[in-house]
Amino acid sequence: MTRRRILLFIAGAFVLAQLVPLPRSNPAVASEVDAPDEVREVLRRACYDCHSHETRWPWYAWVAPMSWLVVYDVHEAREHMNLSDWQGYDADEREDLREEMWEEVEEGDMPPWFYLPLHAEAELDEADRRLLRVWSEGEARQ
Repeated sequence: MTRRRILLFIAGAFVLAQLVPLPRSNPAVASEVDAPDEVREVLRRACYDCHSHETRWPWYAWVAPMSWLVVYDVHEAREHMNLSDWQGYDADEREDLREEMWEEVEEGDMPPWFYLPLHAEAELDEADRRLLRVWSEGEARQ
C-alpha cells in the first residue's frame, strides 16, 4: 500500500468514527449531596464532571476516538457513585461511598492524573483534602 493510500484510509476511518453515536446526557438531578457547602464546592469542582448528572461535556467529548474514552469514563463513574442521586443510596451505602471516596483521594487516584492537565481546577490542595477527609469520617454533616 502506498503512503497516500494509508493516509486516506486513516482519514476515512477517522471520519467514519465520528458517526458512532454515543449517549452524552445529563439527566435531571434527583437529589443533592448532604454535605456542608464548602465540601459540596470541592465535590463540584473536582468530582461532578464524572460522578454526577452535571457533566460539562468538553469539546473533545465530541471527537472520536477520544469521545469514546470520555463517555465510557463518565458512565462508569456515574455507575460507581452518582452525586446527583445521593439520596437514592441508603445510609450505609452513603457512608461506604464517603469512605471509599476518601481512600481514592488519599491514595492519589482521584481525581485521575489524566483528567488534571485539562481541568486544573480539579486539583485538590491540602485544605480540600482535609474537608473531604473530615466529611468522609462523618465529622461534618449538614
